Amino acid sequence: MVPPALVVGGLAAATLALHLRDPHEQGSWGLCPSAAIGIYCPGCGGLRAVNDLTDLQFGAAASSNLLFVVALPFVLYAMVRWTHGRWTGRAWSVPDRRTTVLTVGLVGVMLLFAVVRNTPAGSWLAP
Repeated sequence: MVPPALVVGGLAAATLALHLRDPHEQGSWGLCPSAAIGIYCPGCGGLRAVNDLTDLQFGAAASSNLLFVVALPFVLYAMVRWTHGRWTGRAWSVPDRRTTVLTVGLVGVMLLFAVVRNTPAGSWLAP
């Protein structure tokens, strides 16, 4: 149970830090290199989305980074399955082919999201 406890503890600490130090304030968490050159990567707005979610502002979180908000339930599901497998001693095993397909699909969605949010038509996706 040590690995899930460390991951959950680290995520809880990061979430608390993002709640206490508002990333909406310019420069509060440093400078994003891609945003500095005017490109919004798939992660841009993720810190603000976490902060908004800690205040239960779901619309504001989606406005900051829609991809993060949509992906969060799937990430939480995977974390629960992994932790449950560790707890019961029955490891959660995902077939290699499925892992490959999901990874390629996720990278594709992230690339598409990045391209669309940097076009005039997708400006509503920009953080």
